[in-house]
Amino acid sequence: MSIFRHRGSRGQQHEQEDHELHPESKINELRSALGPLSGRSLQFCTDACLKRYLEARNWNVEKAKKMLEETLSWRSTYKPEDIRWPEIAVEGETGKVFRSNFRDRIGRTVLIMRPGLQNTTGMDNQIKHLVYLIENAILNLPEGQEEMVWMIDFTGWSFSTNVPVKTARETISILQNHYPQRLAVAFLYSPPRIFEAFWKIVKYFLDPKTFQKVKFVYPKKKESVEIMQSCFDVDNLPTEFGGKATMKYDHEEFSRLMVLDDVKTAKYWGLDQKTNGNAAQETEPC
Repeated sequence: MSIFRHRGSRGQQHEQEDHELHPESKINELRSALGPLSGRSLQFCTDACLKRYLEARNWNVEKAKKMLEETLSWRSTYKPEDIRWPEIAVEGETGKVFRSNFRDRIGRTVLIMRPGLQNTTGMDNQIKHLVYLIENAILNLPEGQEEMVWMIDFTGWSFSTNVPVKTARETISILQNHYPQRLAVAFLYSPPRIFEAFWKIVKYFLDPKTFQKVKFVYPKKKESVEIMQSCFDVDNLPTEFGGKATMKYDHEEFSRLMVLDDVKTAKYWGLDQKTNGNAAQETEPC
């Protein structure tokens, strides 16, 4: 029996590899299964988007369809593309999460996370802030890149500044369910020993694909140093992550960048910018 199972799994592997090399038929099948789309849903469901959802569900069209429909429903109510920096700027005052001014060696956007600099207590706005920055990281991906990198600096981290398990669970749920195949890798740099207790709880919320993308990095371990050097130019990498550059977060300067990116976001989605305190008027693309 084990021989037949082995052959079956090998066949499934070959089939999956074939889908990855020639995804067009599966993408077309998923698009057909979704039925007619309009407005933002149509704009969101590019071929690249459909491919990410298929990959997340191992090329099972029915499961990918269910996942994508749940995302479209979430986006229609949460409206992440409508979030603007002034709404969540207070969350960024300490620089606890921000888009870095450097990229990895292949040009992917990098989000820096410093949980030790937590400055608020409301889960809803914290999640909203992170969703905004995920959308912003995607907006700033170079052509041909689909994924971002997360780098977590544990300087100053303690149980008093730790993200509550409920918030961590909601964050993971949004990332896995509504941004599949958007995270390339998450580097947890030099986490303290007491973090292990928190990790033992949180890791059970991760699906296998996401779990494999989490990398613990320790500056005194040769393997860890080599991983960082293979992914980043050490001259651009901040000293907090084993590089040579200085990491400085200027909230006013970052806010100016985000306001400019808000204009780019509005143009991408076909929205008018909020002016004179009035809400943006939606102009659904045809």
